[in-house]
Amino acid sequence: MDTRSKNSLNVRRLLSAAVLCVCAAVMLAFYPTFEKAGREETEEVYEGAEYLSEMLSPVTRGNYVLYNEISRDADGSQIREELETSDFRRLEKYMDYSFFDDEGEALLESRSGVGRKLDGQPENTAYDIQISFSFDGEGGLGDIQVSSSYLDKEVQYQIEEALLHDQQSLEREWEQQEAWPMSTPVDVTAVYGMTRDNAESYLSSYVSAEAYGGAYVYAWGILESSSFAWVMMFLTVLAAAAGVLYRIFSGDRQEAVFRAPAELVCAAVLGLAAAMIWPAIMIWKTCSGELISSSGYANVDRILAYGLNFLVWLVIFAVIFWIGGCLREFFKAPVDYLKERSLLVRWVRWLLTGQKDFAGTVKEKASGVFRKTKGAVKKQYEALLHLDFRDRTNRLILKIVGINFVVILIISLFWGFGVWVLTIYSVLLFLFLRRYLDQVKQQYGQILKTTSTLAEGRLDIPIEGDAGIFAPVQEELVKIQSGFRKAVEREVKSERMKTDLVTNVSHDLKTPLTAIITYVDLLKNEEDEEKRREYIGILERKSQRLKVLIEDLFEISKATSKSVTLHFMDLDIIGLLKQVELEYDRDIKAVDLHIRWSLPGEKVILKLDSQKAYRVFENLLVNITKYALPHTRVYIDVEETEQEAVIRMKNVSAAELDFDTEEITDRFVRGDASRNTEGSGLGLAIARSFTELMHGTLQISTEADLFRVEIRFPKP
Repeated sequence: MDTRSKNSLNVRRLLSAAVLCVCAAVMLAFYPTFEKAGREETEEVYEGAEYLSEMLSPVTRGNYVLYNEISRDADGSQIREELETSDFRRLEKYMDYSFFDDEGEALLESRSGVGRKLDGQPENTAYDIQISFSFDGEGGLGDIQVSSSYLDKEVQYQIEEALLHDQQSLEREWEQQEAWPMSTPVDVTAVYGMTRDNAESYLSSYVSAEAYGGAYVYAWGILESSSFAWVMMFLTVLAAAAGVLYRIFSGDRQEAVFRAPAELVCAAVLGLAAAMIWPAIMIWKTCSGELISSSGYANVDRILAYGLNFLVWLVIFAVIFWIGGCLREFFKAPVDYLKERSLLVRWVRWLLTGQKDFAGTVKEKASGVFRKTKGAVKKQYEALLHLDFRDRTNRLILKIVGINFVVILIISLFWGFGVWVLTIYSVLLFLFLRRYLDQVKQQYGQILKTTSTLAEGRLDIPIEGDAGIFAPVQEELVKIQSGFRKAVEREVKSERMKTDLVTNVSHDLKTPLTAIITYVDLLKNEEDEEKRREYIGILERKSQRLKVLIEDLFEISKATSKSVTLHFMDLDIIGLLKQVELEYDRDIKAVDLHIRWSLPGEKVILKLDSQKAYRVFENLLVNITKYALPHTRVYIDVEETEQEAVIRMKNVSAAELDFDTEEITDRFVRGDASRNTEGSGLGLAIARSFTELMHGTLQISTEADLFRVEIRFPKP
């Protein structure tokens, strides 16, 4: 190696080492952030009613221990044994307690000397958490009451339910024993009080006692925090990229350290991922001062701990750097990398090619036996897999096999006469099978006849008769017949609608176009300026009418072809309905309609396209103003559930409602069959198409002269 190449190699190694040191130093710099995040994550786990109830559960056993101190029904050894086997002794240090008889006289009080009194009245308590247990004259638990100045009512209720469950579990545990270890409290009220400071201190001690000294708990909190994940991911990518770049700038020269087998690289990746709990524990113990505390000097211990952490992270990122360097060849040529570096691939290739002469014959014969065995097993497996014992044919075969087994078993008992009995049985079996096969043939012929009828298009002839073992096929043919009939009806309806479409489009386009041509001719020869202005106004209205009709036609065409681009956003449908009503307030007042609203008390937010939703409500309101009976009321209701929002509109029609509600939302279909009223017949069709594009449904129903529209939009 010449001097220049050697210097270049040293520079690359120094730069790589610098990158790894920076990665390790960055991890140490984020230790306070990791500690805070781990503590927050852990405290979120150990907060709330569920964990508070678990903390306070020892008081259920404490009731019996303290009551037996009053009654002296149990000897001191039993009380001490119960205290040693429960967590009440640890909890007793952080709370006060008092026992009262049914007259309110204190029978027992704690000796903590806190200086606060428990009087059994939750509203008078000076404690932040107070728990009261009431036992009746028969020893039954009458009531559990939890009161707190900083826990909400729902949490208090959940703690009460948890304590009641603990009490029931304790009673069931002692009922399984021959005798209860302690007497049951009778006619007493047990009251426990805990200040907030004591509750937080007890929580800290409780968490620290959990999960192997608490380090694992906080370590998992660090691993689950977003700050650790982002920092670790960034530094991992940086170290791996440094390894890849190191290999790129190395050129064709291969260093032995980067020629490791692919299986070893995969093992290193999996090992790092599985062992990350240990660096997290190291982070927590370093921040809490528990990692090294042997010198007696806090600063010295802190320096040694952070030095050890630096070395550990340097090793971790060095491994990541090495993994990146090894995988550089994989990114460059994956197939060649696996052929050269994977021990498993090389072994398989050796079996297939390297030892062909030695193992060729054995492999060929073994493959043949394997194929035949596999085919036979697969054939039997498929037969068993598709054997349906609910099928009439399979059940009949099983019955025949069973009867045949019993008959042959009986025949075998006749010894010398068995041959004659077997002959008679064979004749009877032949006659039975011939008759059975004749019936099957007749049933098969009936099925063929049915299929021929369907093939001829005769869909109205009922499919009847006993098909025997072909009954499932007959049921499917009935379904096919019904499906064909519905398809034909839909096709006939579609053809009729196409004819109506051509007729209606021609009529609706021809009417304004004829008027435009007529007034253009009149305008050419008219010299009266006032009439010319009148004709121009008419031309403007007719051209606008034609423009609206053509725009509606293009709109419904795009909607039905699903080529509309939607822009979903959070939309308040109540505000949108009010906006549409305000826009058409003049038209509503012109026909003297009175709108009655029934709305939720707050906004109803949905993911909708604002323009398309506005068009839906606009078309429905225009339809109401056009066809509603004047001087009547219109009802608009909005209902919100957990899954969807429902908008209902109801009005009384001015004309008789004699149309098909299934067809009224089709293109160019109007409730006004004579088409005397102005309109394109596309309003409801556009409303339905846009509603369905926004994943909703639009349904129309009528009752006498009442016209109803119901729109349902699912919540995201």
